[in-house]
Amino acid sequence: MQLEQRDCQIIRLVQRHRFLRSDQIVTLVGGSQQQILRRLKLLYHHGYLERPRAQLDSYYRPGSRYIAYGLGSKGETLLKQELGITVYPASWSGKDHDIGRMFIEHALLVTDVMMAVELACRKHGGIRLIYEDELALHSERQPFQWRVKIQNSCVLGVIPDRIFALEYSDQNGQSQRAYFFLEADRGTMPIKRHTLSQTSFNRKLLAYEATWTQNIHRQRLGIHRFRVLAVTTSAARVKSLVEACSQLERGHGLFLFADKSVLSSDLFSRVWQTSKPGETSGLLD
Repeated sequence: MQLEQRDCQIIRLVQRHRFLRSDQIVTLVGGSQQQILRRLKLLYHHGYLERPRAQLDSYYRPGSRYIAYGLGSKGETLLKQELGITVYPASWSGKDHDIGRMFIEHALLVTDVMMAVELACRKHGGIRLIYEDELALHSERQPFQWRVKIQNSCVLGVIPDRIFALEYSDQNGQSQRAYFFLEADRGTMPIKRHTLSQTSFNRKLLAYEATWTQNIHRQRLGIHRFRVLAVTTSAARVKSLVEACSQLERGHGLFLFADKSVLSSDLFSRVWQTSKPGETSGLLD
């Protein structure tokens, strides 16, 4: 197989997003859908891309389905040796075909959100999406993660689903960056549990609250301020998350909530629910 420049672009996009469906790749790359689908097939059969096995059960259901692609072992080698791109974490590549169905559904929700943000930036113009692999943040590890202490004894780990920034010009023409931590919630995790040793969305809220109050975002990442975007599956789930957020002692303004139906809307309009019931915001408000 003779690699084309567009093939390298596709491999880079899949690595950046972790997983991309074929229709999303067509949208990002542009050009002939038929030709891109043909190249995707070649890239898969030559080991540059993977097709996670966990998605196969969905193709036996009624309706059309798009194939999701992950990075293959030859794709990782290409990025490292020929393009000089470091792949994080190492376990992502070469094993994507073995991941579970719930994991890939979560990963694809993350991709759906990031795709919606990128397309919103393209539509508006003047707003640039900066992915985490482009951000010069003060972090020892990739993906970005840190630990916080809450309630004087409990230590929690924080690993956002994505970190990204939006670069734009303010009213004075000065370049500004707004930083976001993304949490994709499929509604499978309990909102609150008896102890913090058990996973829950409330534990995530407490961890981000502690990140802000302890200035960890400034000390570890060099970020002046941030907001947390929580995208979930339904309006009812949004309401429950907002209720949980309202019980925090501080840091309520950090959080924005939405169900995935807003991803087809203008994300810079006031479609994001704040921690106050009935109050909405845009991404750059």
